[in-house]
Amino acid sequence: FTFEVLGEVTLGEYKNLGLTKEVATVTPEEVEAKIEGLRAQFAELVLKEEGTVEHKDTAIIDFEGFKDGVAFEGGKGENYSLEIGSNSFIPGFEDALVGMKSGEEKDVTLTFPENYQAEHLAGQEVVFKVKVNEIKSKQLPALNDDFAKEVNQKDIDSLDALKAKFETDILADKQKKAEDDYNNALLTSVVESSTLDVPAVLVDDETQTMLEDFANRLQQQGFSLKQYTEITGQTEDDLRAQMRIDAESKVKVRLVLDAVAKAENISVTHEEIDNEYKTIAETYQMDLERVKQLAPEGTIAYDLRLRKAYDLIRESNQ
Repeated sequence: FTFEVLGEVTLGEYKNLGLTKEVATVTPEEVEAKIEGLRAQFAELVLKEEGTVEHKDTAIIDFEGFKDGVAFEGGKGENYSLEIGSNSFIPGFEDALVGMKSGEEKDVTLTFPENYQAEHLAGQEVVFKVKVNEIKSKQLPALNDDFAKEVNQKDIDSLDALKAKFETDILADKQKKAEDDYNNALLTSVVESSTLDVPAVLVDDETQTMLEDFANRLQQQGFSLKQYTEITGQTEDDLRAQMRIDAESKVKVRLVLDAVAKAENISVTHEEIDNEYKTIAETYQMDLERVKQLAPEGTIAYDLRLRKAYDLIRESNQ
């Protein structure tokens, strides 16, 4: 008989690694950027009676594209709303409209990108006949307490309160990122300082699990894995190859944490296992007995041991 065995792990340094967590801070500029982004969402398009097309304006245009004097399919539109700077059209088209007046007509000569999806147009020079029917500009709402009330943020009744909320939100996001970065840095350092023999079968199993999880998420959104591969032009083997990189990293982390648990004689009590079952049941609002059926006690104990091993690593580096 032939059996796959867990690869041997020779631990390197896993205590007192000298790593520090970034201290999260928020600048006034970051809060203002958040406010301005919200103002842009509530902006209104107002007809521009005078002046010319400018960056960020919306031009209402008629256009038709010609190649060698012949109109090509998909190159025509009437009363099309185009925001200048949105990069909705091929490079150069939107820039060519800047400076045009309402009612003005213009021939725009451009070359399609070499990698354009329509092969008969890729790399080809064309002429677009364009007419600007109207020009609209964004009118931002006044920045005051009334605006803060209109954005439908819970318990916000003033501009100062809105800014304070955004500052809190930004700080929370930064703190979470700092926490995630610190955790990853600790695990990466421990893995890189260790010597591992990683069995291919563990990486295969982890890759398969990741692929199944991905397929389940797609299904929840109304897509199948086959539809996803058809839309993206990828094969299932392409997805496996991409996921295998992360799968190998996850397996390495588990092997190292397991080795730390053994080196530190870390164990798990029945009480801790029972508490974990209760936590899972409460988190996912499931029947406790159903959770126990789905998650064997050995799996819960293994996960808790790895978690304790990581906690030990983290505590020794604070």
